[in-house]
Amino acid sequence: MTLSSTVFRAMSGSSSDSVAIDGYLQPDFRSVANSLRRQIDDLGGGAAVCVYHRGECVVDLWGGERNRAGDAWLRDTMAPSFSTTKGVASTLIHVFADRGLIDYDAPVAKYWPEFAQAGKSGITVRHVLAHQSGLYHIRQMIDHADRMLDWDYMVSAIERTKPIHAPGARTGYHGLTYGFLVGEILQRVSGESFPDLVEKELAGPLKLDGMYVGAPDDQLHRAAELMWPEGGEFLRRIPNVPGMRWLGQTAGSVMGTFSKGLESIGLDMDLPSIVQALAPRGISSFDFGSHDTLRQPIPAGNGLFTARSLARMYAALADRGELDGVRLFSRRTLGLATEIQHEAPGRAVLPFDMRWRLGYHGIATTEGFAPQAFGHFGFGGSGAWADPSRRLAVAMIVNCGMGTPFGDMRVARISGSVLRSAHERGDPAPHWIQLPLRPR
Repeated sequence: MTLSSTVFRAMSGSSSDSVAIDGYLQPDFRSVANSLRRQIDDLGGGAAVCVYHRGECVVDLWGGERNRAGDAWLRDTMAPSFSTTKGVASTLIHVFADRGLIDYDAPVAKYWPEFAQAGKSGITVRHVLAHQSGLYHIRQMIDHADRMLDWDYMVSAIERTKPIHAPGARTGYHGLTYGFLVGEILQRVSGESFPDLVEKELAGPLKLDGMYVGAPDDQLHRAAELMWPEGGEFLRRIPNVPGMRWLGQTAGSVMGTFSKGLESIGLDMDLPSIVQALAPRGISSFDFGSHDTLRQPIPAGNGLFTARSLARMYAALADRGELDGVRLFSRRTLGLATEIQHEAPGRAVLPFDMRWRLGYHGIATTEGFAPQAFGHFGFGGSGAWADPSRRLAVAMIVNCGMGTPFGDMRVARISGSVLRSAHERGDPAPHWIQLPLRPR
């Protein structure tokens, strides 16, 4: 903590009913603390936020409850963070690309020969990172969500699966398969397991206090309990819509009609593809927060993190790939990794232009868009991102999910508060841009 920072422990809020926020912050970022408190007051559970600006940790706050028993969120509490994990997996890919061990435009089968089965020889690493490989349809790959706990089974299932479209024909968010695709490429190149790579390449060198994808038993006591509010279980309820049969005639007709209705108001939402990508059978009973799940690596969706660790990783990317003398990769690789990718002619799963980079997406906040910012948000409200033009990195973790695979407004509000504060420190103001709803 710098001398200019404010200890926040005694500043519990404007009323006796307001949640206590612990930690510290640089006074210019006081609005971030206010935003965090309001969100915990309104939605319950607990959360943590960490921000780096110009190489300095300027916000490190936490508060609320880490479990249903009402125990306080602690400094070292970690939270399961769903698709925020994809940003960590993507960063590892770029570490190895920087070393010349992975070529973005090489076929995946160059590193993983068995992948070429079932018409996949033309799929490149770039297709995978840009969500254009046509392998998002996990519901057709496995018979139950529990299969995600078996790495070898998932790899074999992907090998046997025919892509749902030609590579590059559509951009379809690989909500659950992305991590196995990226993770197996990394394991083939390195000869090491994905959890070990997270520790060896990221957590160890950057001295991170909590970053696991496949957590060891002695760290599971730090995991916050996931608490799903009433009415906030979109993912859990998708497979249980009355009368729905997977792509059966009735379900396909109803969902197709609904999709056309959305198109009439300018929103091109392919509802069948959402189910294919996000709702393998059994997802309604799959517990992402259980210790059995957290022990296994699902690099698209079960990372266990502190906000501090996520922010510190992205702070290295915000400072051109290096933080405190630790370089993750070169400026050149950072530029390649964060260049906006050409969008495919069609779009599936997510109806929005996500401004995909190689494994990262663009960042929307309540204050507009930072054009150079990139990162990844997760189901239930977590998220982390970097903006090299501002030397800014932001991370938020939560344990009280709001139940939408497209994220919710909490991380957008925190990010907006951060951008306002950074602007008051002399950074450029964010701006509003028109995001086309339909594919270009």
